[in-house]
Amino acid sequence: MKEAKLYKKNSDGSVTCLTCAHKCRIANGKRGICRVRENRDSRLYTLVYGNPVATHIDPIEKKPLFHFLPGSSAFSIATVGCNMHCLNCQNADISQAGPEEGSGFPAVSPEDIVKAAFQRECGSIAYTYTEPAIFFDYAYDISLLADKQGIKNIFITNGFWSKEALKEIAPFMHGANVDLKFFKDEMYKKICGAKLGPVLDTIIRMKELGVWVELTTLVIPGLNDSSEELKQIAEFIVSVDKSIPWHISRFYPTYKMADIPPTSADTLKNAREIGFEAGLRFVYTGNIPGDTGENTFCPSCGRELISRYGFSTGNINIKDGKCRWCGEDIEGVWQS
Repeated sequence: MKEAKLYKKNSDGSVTCLTCAHKCRIANGKRGICRVRENRDSRLYTLVYGNPVATHIDPIEKKPLFHFLPGSSAFSIATVGCNMHCLNCQNADISQAGPEEGSGFPAVSPEDIVKAAFQRECGSIAYTYTEPAIFFDYAYDISLLADKQGIKNIFITNGFWSKEALKEIAPFMHGANVDLKFFKDEMYKKICGAKLGPVLDTIIRMKELGVWVELTTLVIPGLNDSSEELKQIAEFIVSVDKSIPWHISRFYPTYKMADIPPTSADTLKNAREIGFEAGLRFVYTGNIPGDTGENTFCPSCGRELISRYGFSTGNINIKDGKCRWCGEDIEGVWQS
């Protein structure tokens, strides 16, 4: 347990958490929507600091980040809790758990996380699996230490952040993959218990603050797979930066959406075409190993720059941030 960095006290004894976009007003003895931040005598405490329930070494392509140190390893960590309650969450066993369920895991200090990442030659530490905004204080302290060691910090997030938290951690946030789940506010409310606007604001702010950003849309049959909505998403991304890679991933039945069928390959291919037609430079298909949409192609000459199969990376034909064949600038973070 540790006192949170970002909150304000109210005259009635409640506190307002300033970590995510919910900005929960929490009465004494109560917790926020994430269930891992609690008001104790008008002080807000994080209940998951130093208590990761998952630590793994992953290929960075799994995040997915395709334009950030390709072929490198990421030291991935998560605590319990989330500020959304997505009906299709693939990690619901930990994201929808409270601190009591995670209390049986050993404590791990920020110093030990960074040491482990360094020893295992990981190019980055990934804050992932659940939502890093809810373990902001832990992630912040790790990020600061990792940055001093030359290790990058990448955040795999639903984007439902407060502007205060994002501004605080941005100097140490080198990359992020943000889930842009829907382009309809009512669907965010129904499926996730959140809102669309703050997610869009986060994406825009990340770019303004110099964070490398990639986006992922899980395409769910009957919910967000219409050409109209996919076009709206693609046009929004172009309005921010046409060089933002857009990952369009295949849905598989899970959690409270076990009755919905997997997304068809044709739907993903159509979505990819929509992205390119809107003006995006890089659009990828996900969860279909072997599909040509996993590979990176030069937007200028069309030659293959990076080949992939699932989470494995093959040849990389990018040198000094440029296409090896024609010299076109290829946006991304290619060197640590």
